[in-house]
Amino acid sequence: DRDEVHEIFRAWRLVLDEYDPPRAAVAEAWAPGPRRVLYARPSELGQAFNFDLLEAPFDATAFREIVDRNLSASAESGASSTWVLSNHDVVRHATRYGLPDGTDTDAWLMTDGTAPALDRTKGLRRARAATLLMLALPGSSYVYQGEELGLEEAVAIPHELLQDPKWIRTGHTVKGRDGCRVPIPWTTSGPSFGFGAVAPHLPQPADFGASSVEAEDGDPASTLSLYRAATAARRDLQRGEDLVWLDAPAGVVAFARHDGWRSVTNFGTEPVPLPDGEVVVASGPLADGLLPGETTVWLR
Repeated sequence: DRDEVHEIFRAWRLVLDEYDPPRAAVAEAWAPGPRRVLYARPSELGQAFNFDLLEAPFDATAFREIVDRNLSASAESGASSTWVLSNHDVVRHATRYGLPDGTDTDAWLMTDGTAPALDRTKGLRRARAATLLMLALPGSSYVYQGEELGLEEAVAIPHELLQDPKWIRTGHTVKGRDGCRVPIPWTTSGPSFGFGAVAPHLPQPADFGASSVEAEDGDPASTLSLYRAATAARRDLQRGEDLVWLDAPAGVVAFARHDGWRSVTNFGTEPVPLPDGEVVVASGPLADGLLPGETTVWLR
């Protein structure tokens, strides 16, 4: 992250602009926010991955502060915002959100995911809520392969099959990133759950079939169906970079977007009154005029 690299990226922009339409690019720059947005300027790459939500706990204050700060930085630089919850370098967010706050995931992986205990139901519920909030934000949302199926981290890969160089470099004390890189399941059965004709380079969990595309396709309650419904609605609703924060109870993050459609997330565990409006999509079941805990809803 040196000042001199920006001269290089300005030259790249000249090449990208030679195409019709101009090509887009995105930087993976693990730099502090004020430095990261420099790569995303229109005169350079146009976007830079923002990993702040990926590193945040499932917490209303943390999410709102991150969104507010990054939208302000983007407005100052003229860059588009980007949002990420999982990628190939971290434990999947459906798993992270099911662990006690502050869990050292490297240490947890070394126990094969046994200590502390993982609350799988809570993790997926929170992951779905966070995803729906993220997809409501201005800018670009990046989805990591498998999160649309609600996949968890593959925690019990035999040590002799681990392939991440970090496992070697740390003298077999840090498992590394193989658990989020296991090939995704397409079918409910088969040697690779539909990924190929033979077993993959990293072993898939035995229960992967239940989270496969084949299993979730057509199930209106599945995570795959949620992603499909949310991305379709997003395509219809998203306009511009506007976002207006709305008054909300403690533990709730609510904001309005173009034409007044709203995203409301209850980060708490107790239900809160569901605001008036037509429900466009919800991350979980709604009932009796209430927004359950750890649930997001879009309204218009």
